Amino acid sequence: MAGGLRGFAPALTSFVGRAEAVAKVAVLLEQSRLVTVTGPGGAGKTRLAAEVARRVAGRFADGVWLAELAAVRDPAQVPGAVAVALGVPQRPGQAPGTAVAHVLAGQQLLLVLDNCEHVIDAAAELCVELLRAADDVHVLATSREPLRAAGEARYRLPPLILPNLDDLAGAAQAEAVALFADRARRAGARFALDGVDPAVARLVTRLDGMPLAIELAAVRAEALGVDQLLDRIGDRLDLLTAGDRLAAGRHRSLAATVEWSYRLLDERERRVFRAVSVFPGPFTLEAADAVAEPGVGPAVLHLVECSLLVPPRVDPDGRSRYVMMETLRAYGNRMLGEAGEQEQAEEALAGYALQVAEQAGAGLRTGAGEVSAARWLDAEEATMRQALGWAINHDAASVQRLAVALAPWCFLRGRLAGEYPLMRQAAGQAQPGSEAWCTTQFWLGWSALYAGDPVGALGHFTAVRDAVGDGPPLSALADCLAGRAVALASQGRTAEASQNGRRAMVLARELGYLAGEGTAILALGLVAGYTGDMDGALQLARRAEQIAARVPGWIARTASNMLTAVLTEAGDLDAAERSCAAGLARARDVGDLQNLATGLMHSVILDLRAARSQEAAAHLRELLEVAARTGSPIDALNGLDCCGHLCAATGRFAEAVTVWAAYAALLQQDGFTDVPMDSARRDEPLRRARQALGAVRARASQARGAAMSLATATEYALMFATVGPQRSAPSAMRGLSARERELVTLVARGRTNTQIAAELFISVRTVSSHLDRIRDKTGARRRTDLTQLALSVGLV
Repeated sequence: MAGGLRGFAPALTSFVGRAEAVAKVAVLLEQSRLVTVTGPGGAGKTRLAAEVARRVAGRFADGVWLAELAAVRDPAQVPGAVAVALGVPQRPGQAPGTAVAHVLAGQQLLLVLDNCEHVIDAAAELCVELLRAADDVHVLATSREPLRAAGEARYRLPPLILPNLDDLAGAAQAEAVALFADRARRAGARFALDGVDPAVARLVTRLDGMPLAIELAAVRAEALGVDQLLDRIGDRLDLLTAGDRLAAGRHRSLAATVEWSYRLLDERERRVFRAVSVFPGPFTLEAADAVAEPGVGPAVLHLVECSLLVPPRVDPDGRSRYVMMETLRAYGNRMLGEAGEQEQAEEALAGYALQVAEQAGAGLRTGAGEVSAARWLDAEEATMRQALGWAINHDAASVQRLAVALAPWCFLRGRLAGEYPLMRQAAGQAQPGSEAWCTTQFWLGWSALYAGDPVGALGHFTAVRDAVGDGPPLSALADCLAGRAVALASQGRTAEASQNGRRAMVLARELGYLAGEGTAILALGLVAGYTGDMDGALQLARRAEQIAARVPGWIARTASNMLTAVLTEAGDLDAAERSCAAGLARARDVGDLQNLATGLMHSVILDLRAARSQEAAAHLRELLEVAARTGSPIDALNGLDCCGHLCAATGRFAEAVTVWAAYAALLQQDGFTDVPMDSARRDEPLRRARQALGAVRARASQARGAAMSLATATEYALMFATVGPQRSAPSAMRGLSARERELVTLVARGRTNTQIAAELFISVRTVSSHLDRIRDKTGARRRTDLTQLALSVGLV
């Protein structure tokens, strides 16, 4: 099924009716690149979008991705939320929308933007930006109103089909009746719809065929009976007037239904309902206790029975979490504000988030508790983001504590570089020279390193040394001295790096600070690699093994990668293979993307040493994909170096010279110095490649690579990391006309559909039609696939 579905939760109930709506939206997606499904809250837009996504997923090579915007309160955060949903890394100085557009430009996918109405302008602007930049991306949006963006196709989602009250013979087949019967049966096994029930027909008609209203009513069917349900709902429909913002137009029935369910609660249950509406996503019972009041378990369970909360599901961290539907959350927030409880609830949420972040952060600093702590924060991410947003405006001290507590988790998940702006803000809230300020500067330094800025990193580490170097010894000083050593070594200043690393080691041992000793070992190991001191590096790696169980997991895994590198360089390949396999397994178990990327780099090297070119290609592809997720230039550059070796080993000499030329130019551009042993390993295959090409072709390949950006070079490298049977390029191109081959060439040169249209004096729609036919003929769904075809047959 092509790229499949990403981000969609499994359906817990059956999809009833809507066959015509699903078919129509699917057709609109064939005709337009932006389709918006509109309708009132509770109309079933989200569920319809998920069903359409399943229907059309096979059309999109890179799948269908869901970006849920319900929890986004600030319109400025819309691009960032979409970036997180797509796994697009955010880098300092680059707007999230630009980063998303850049990544999607080479993909063919459907992006589902769900619940846009409260951030409508920002969602529309992002859609326009993405559709301009990415010719093969389609967007399916759901909103209570159209985006009103250029090229938008709109589908107003009607209510479920209602029964004909004048002719009840076919009432049971009406969609609204079928939905009520299905949900009522699920709510209570004793309920059964016996043939044609006029009361049910009237009930769903009074509810205007709105799915949420019907589902809320159905859950009470067993307890109250349909007739009493009908009487009670009739009384409640008049509670809200057209002047209420929740009751405008067709919202009147939905608002009355929610109001009715809310008023059936006792006062404590209403208070709990209001309080838990502050959660932007799933929440545990413990979280509800913290934000509402202690001992809310019975009230929460009753809210589940009333369908005001979704029954709990067990998340990967082993905790059960409840979810409030977005429409109900909006209503609860309204009630929370009217009760004057909004500020109190948001402050309590921030306090809960800080407690979780610091408790999980402590777990991340241990080997045994690392996995469970990381998964806990994964599950609480939406809450953490909302708490940070509140703290930025209300509680500066909490911003600093949250940022520092979450930094190790961000490191594991490959997001540290994108957290640089938040870290800078946190540092600004702390007293210079304080422990909190020093810790923040430490993480700022590592953020800069992984963003490809060793000079900036050195500045942050040096600031700590200068502020506290003459005072009493601090663990943060030991950490930052080790950080200075890494930053200096990366710039080729090995003598200074060695001095700082040794000083960090002495200080850490003086303090009895094993984590600091581990960080110093890593720094000195890097220095040893730059200076070619393999014996010294091996001794350091063995010392790191001795303390691995007593230091944070990321330090132990980094040390394991260092040992793999040393063993490989020493020629002990069997031991290196064992070390590498164990390190990769640990990184995968924890989800440590930074160390996973390094381990994959070592895997490529070992695969090539053992003449396993297919395995090397597979590991290289994964390395480049991880680098794209983390946004780490270091990992991407390592991938380019590995690609050069793979190309040289498989006889792709021009490609090897091109990739290595790109690597050398980009390494210098980012301010890094090549590791001498890496350079030595590259010398002989690069010499052979140039000799095989001859001087003229070698210079041309060199110039081509030197002119590449990091993104272009990475995409180029991915073309040579494809594993498994591939369609023959000459065969794939044989059926193309001259004009179609011309279009493939222009795509390979990086032209957008608009640029191609201007160059060939045809319309953009004509370009799209041509490319659709080319994809059908060649099987190349993505623009990168077309680029590879063009390269394979010499069109570019």
